[in-house]
Amino acid sequence: MIIDCHLHEDKYSFDSRLGLYDAINKAKDLGIDGICVTNHDNNLLRQEIGDSAIIDGVLVIVGAEVFTFEGDILTFGLNDIPEERISAEELLTMVNKNHGVAIAAHPFRDNNRGIGNHMIRLAPMLSGVEAFNGSTKYHHNMQAYNLAKKLNLPVTGAGDAHVVDNVGIYATSFEDDIRDHIDFIEAVKARKFYPVSREELSGKEISTFTLTK
Repeated sequence: MIIDCHLHEDKYSFDSRLGLYDAINKAKDLGIDGICVTNHDNNLLRQEIGDSAIIDGVLVIVGAEVFTFEGDILTFGLNDIPEERISAEELLTMVNKNHGVAIAAHPFRDNNRGIGNHMIRLAPMLSGVEAFNGSTKYHHNMQAYNLAKKLNLPVTGAGDAHVVDNVGIYATSFEDDIRDHIDFIEAVKARKFYPVSREELSGKEISTFTLTK
C-alpha cells in the first residue's frame, strides 16, 4: 500500500496552493492509496474529517508538521498540537506519551527548518526519518538517508506537496494494508515500510513506483 506521508492543503496551511480534493484526485491518478495531511503547526482538519477517513477511495490521515526549536517534525496521534514553539524533546515526549509516532521532516533542507544533526541525540525518540522529500534537494535527501542508516532509523518518502504536481514525487510503501490512522501508526512503529519514487517518462507521469535507494 502506497501513502504520500507529508503534504499540505490550502485551508489550514497558509503557504499551500493545494486543495484537499485536488490532492486526493492526484493521488488517485497516480495509483497512490493514501495521503497524510500534515499542515503547519495544526491538525485542524481533524474537526472536519476526524483522524482519518476514506474520501473518494483514498485514505486521508491527519497529522501535523510541528516546527520545534530544532526544526520540523511530523507527528501522528497527537491530538493537541502545541500553540507555542517548543523543543524537539518536549514534542517527542508528548507524542510518545500519546502513543503516537514522530518522523523527522526533511532534516537537511537548507531553509533552517530541518533538525539536521540533532537527529543523533533525538534518534531514540524518533520513529523514522523523511529521507526522500519531493521539495528538497537530492544531496540534502542523501544526507538524511545516510545519517538515518547510521542511526538505524527507518526512512520514509513524501512529496511535501504545496502544489498539485508535487503530490507523490516520493511516497512510502507499507507491507500491510492501512485502513486508518491507527493502522498507520502501528505500521510505522513496526517499521514495515520503505520509500518509493514516482517515475516519469518523456514528461508523462506513469503510476509506477520504484524502490528508492
